[in-house]
Amino acid sequence: MKPKPEIDGSRFPRSDFFFHSGWNGGHGYWSSDGGQQFSGYNLGREYLIESARERAKEMAVFAIILAAAAWPVIYMIVTVVQVLHKVRP
Repeated sequence: MKPKPEIDGSRFPRSDFFFHSGWNGGHGYWSSDGGQQFSGYNLGREYLIESARERAKEMAVFAIILAAAAWPVIYMIVTVVQVLHKVRP
């Protein structure tokens, strides 16, 4: 026997909150050729190669951004050292 839903008001639509479809033998797709149509592909290897390419691109862009951000700090340090050398007698 199915339990009664606890929400029973006019503000909510009537629906079955306790629906369970059951197993019914599964609902997946099974290829009849045993996977032979994809035997020429090594998706794991292809994925790793593509992710390595993307990672290399991202590292190059990050290096450019890092160099652009570090340049003013380096220039400031060099300028401070030059000023300190001029002040000393």
